[in-house]
Amino acid sequence: MTAPIPAGWSWSADDVRSVGYRAVDIIAEYLSGLPQRPVFRPYPGARAEPIPGPGAPVDAVLDDFAEQVAPYPFGNGHPRFYAWVNSPPHPLGVFAEALAAAMNPSVAGGNHAAVHVEQQVVRWFADLAGFPGDSTGLLVSGGSMATLTALAAARHRAAQRAGIDVRADGLQGHGRRFVMYLGAEGHGCARKAAELLGIGSANIRTIASDEHHRMRTDELRRCLESDLAGGLLPVAVLASAGTVNTGAVDPLDAIAGICAEHDVWLHVDGSYGGPAVLLLERHARIRAALARADSLALDPHKWLYAPVDAGLVLLRDRQLARDTFSLVPAYLRTDDDPDGIGGPVWFSEYGFEQTRPFRALKVWMLLKHLGVAGYRDLIEHDVALADGFAAGVAAAPDLELLANGLSVVCFRCRPVGWPGDALDELNRRVLSTMQLGGRAFLAGTTVDGAFALRACVVNPGSSGADADAVLGEVRAVLSRLTGGESR
Repeated sequence: MTAPIPAGWSWSADDVRSVGYRAVDIIAEYLSGLPQRPVFRPYPGARAEPIPGPGAPVDAVLDDFAEQVAPYPFGNGHPRFYAWVNSPPHPLGVFAEALAAAMNPSVAGGNHAAVHVEQQVVRWFADLAGFPGDSTGLLVSGGSMATLTALAAARHRAAQRAGIDVRADGLQGHGRRFVMYLGAEGHGCARKAAELLGIGSANIRTIASDEHHRMRTDELRRCLESDLAGGLLPVAVLASAGTVNTGAVDPLDAIAGICAEHDVWLHVDGSYGGPAVLLLERHARIRAALARADSLALDPHKWLYAPVDAGLVLLRDRQLARDTFSLVPAYLRTDDDPDGIGGPVWFSEYGFEQTRPFRALKVWMLLKHLGVAGYRDLIEHDVALADGFAAGVAAAPDLELLANGLSVVCFRCRPVGWPGDALDELNRRVLSTMQLGGRAFLAGTTVDGAFALRACVVNPGSSGADADAVLGEVRAVLSRLTGGESR
C-alpha cells in the first residue's frame, strides 16, 4: 500500500523552526510596538476575497497577517486602553497557547498530561477560595459559561428537592415556578443562563443596589421569604465579587448567611474581581465569605492576564455536578483510574463540553512563573493606578466622579454651568470622539441613571504617565467640543 505524505503536511523540524522564528518576530514587534501605535482604529471595511483554491506560501500568509490583521487590534494590549475588562496577555501565556496547540489534545478526560494539569489548576483555585477538598471544577470559555454551568447544577438541586426530574422532564408539566435572584449590577450572562435553562428572564428577581452599588441584603431577604411563602422554587442567589460596571463587591458574608438560613444556592460571580479578592490582603474578610459559596466563577483571561479563552467554575458539591451533566452509559462511566487509560473522572461529566481544549496550560504556566506573590504585585499595580486615576478625576473642575471600585473608575464630564439635561449627550460625544481619535480608549456605561465614561485598569504595562495621558485626552476632547467655555 502506497500513500505518501502530502506535500502540504510534510514539515521538517527546520521548516517548523523557520516559520516559528518569523512568527516570534511578528509577535515581538506587535507587542513591543503597541505603545507607538493608535490605541484603536476601525478596520477599513471587509475585504471580499474568494476562498483560496491553490494554497499560498507560508511567508505570504504571514505577510497577510502582518498587513491585514495586526494593525487593527481590539486595542486591549495598549497601555492607554482603559475600556472593558480585557487584559493584555502575558507573553508567557502567548507561548503557552502555542505549546498547547502543538499537543492539541481533547481534554474531555483520560490519563494524559493535559487532564492532570487542569486538575491541578482547579485544585489551586479551590484552595485559594477555601473550597473543600472534595469540591470540583473545570475550565470553560469564560464567565458566561461558568455561570451557566453553575446555574445548571443549582437548577438540578432545586428540582430534585421538589421531586422533579428536570433532566428527563425539563420544566414542563409540574406547575411550579423557578426563580433566581440577581443584583441590579449583576452581569447580563445570568439572564442568558436563565433563558437557556428554561427558567426565563421574567423569573429573575432584580435586587436593588445600595448607595455603593452593592446588593441590598434587606431587599434580598424580603423577596426570598415572600417567594418561599408563595410556594415558588428559588434556584440560586447570584452575588458579585466585583461588578464589571462599577467594581462593586456585594456584602458576600451577609448574603451567604441569608442563603444558608433558607438553604438556597449561592453563586458568586468573580469573573472580573475574583483575583483581587482571592489575592489581596485588604479583601481577606470577603475572601472568607467566598468559602461559603456553592459555586464561583472566575476568568483567568481577565485579571490574571491569560490569553482568551480561560474561564473557570468551581462547584462545591462534586456529586451533584456529576449528576447534573454526566450522560454516558454505565459501561463507559469512569471512576478514578490512576494507572489505567481512563484516568480521573472525566471533565465532560461535570460540564456541557465534550471536546475541550487544553485551556489549563497557560494558567498553569503563568501561576508557576509568577506565583501568588507575583500576581499580587501586578494586581496591586492596577488598583493603585485606578486609585490615582480616580483622584485625578476628583481633582478636575470639569469632571465628576460617579463610582470607583477595585480597578474601575466611572465618571463624567461636567463643565461648570453646563445644564444637566445636556450632559448625557455631551459625554457620548466626548467618548466617541476620543475612541476614534486613537490616543486613548474608554468605555461608556450608565451609573445611577447618568451616562458615564468608564475606565477599567487591568494592564500592568500601563504607567502613571499613561493614566495622566488618558485623563488629559478626555479633558482636551471636552475642551474642543465645548470651545473651552462653560455655560
